Amino acid sequence: MASAPQPGDRDTARVHVPKRLLDALGDSPASAVRSWLDALPETVERQLAAWELTLERVPTPGGRHSLVALVQQADGTPAALKFPAPGPESGHEGAALAHWNGWGAARLLRADPDTGALLIERLRDAVSLRSLPEPKALLEAAGAVRRLWVAPPEGHPFASVTGRTAEEREVLRALGTGAWAADARPLTDEALELREALPAEPPEEVLLHGDFRQGKVLAGERAPWLAVGPVPVVGERAYDLARLVLDRCEDLAAGPGPAAAARRRITKLADSLDVDRDRLRGWTLYRAVEAGLRRGAAGDRRRAELLLEFAGWL
Repeated sequence: MASAPQPGDRDTARVHVPKRLLDALGDSPASAVRSWLDALPETVERQLAAWELTLERVPTPGGRHSLVALVQQADGTPAALKFPAPGPESGHEGAALAHWNGWGAARLLRADPDTGALLIERLRDAVSLRSLPEPKALLEAAGAVRRLWVAPPEGHPFASVTGRTAEEREVLRALGTGAWAADARPLTDEALELREALPAEPPEEVLLHGDFRQGKVLAGERAPWLAVGPVPVVGERAYDLARLVLDRCEDLAAGPGPAAAARRRITKLADSLDVDRDRLRGWTLYRAVEAGLRRGAAGDRRRAELLLEFAGWL
């Protein structure tokens, strides 16, 4: 009988970098990113050995900014081993997960400052809030995101909403002048005006997930639903909630009265989480236009047009 795989055994499975990650980062002008990609299989193998982990598999298609491997710890407990791509904010996910310490989010088990590796509590990646009917998913999402909105730690490394959107401002201006985006210029102008007005007097400064949506909330064992994959930022709750408003906008577009339905969604989420409706509407429009212009520039016209249409409904 063949012996059972041992932690760190290189022969149990080989590490292959998913094509989606290679396509997303393979042409990066940053030499550090290219070197990271080239060394990634060996880096993963070394981390498996250092932490006495057994590799199960690398899920595909995977993400565009990190590699995630499903592993077992030495005691047989499942976990997820994540390697974020190098960059100015590559360590921020681990810092946010450590601060939440399992409250509303997957628990960070270990972190390696040298490789950037994160060992994270394994959740049921095949079961997210997107698997629920839309009204139930929104209700559960509201309860999940509420837990994440806590005061940031002292001396935190996270960007502010003001800073992050300031960096986006020039990108928006440039993308909004493209020929394909000519019809969206009024919306682009409104989004830029909102970007100037909204951060001027933020009502609060809390730690935000940054990319909170139904697909980033997975079923867990110790709690029904836990968030994963934060892009943490510090700012007001309405900014975080705006991304959730945009979720499954294709469902609204396919139904009757999509504009009224979009506005009802804003009202429902704002009221359930005690967030100012006007600020949520403003941040939703801004984030819809910003995401729509980026999708259009990347060649995803269908998604771009849907997001810009959603912004027009508001």
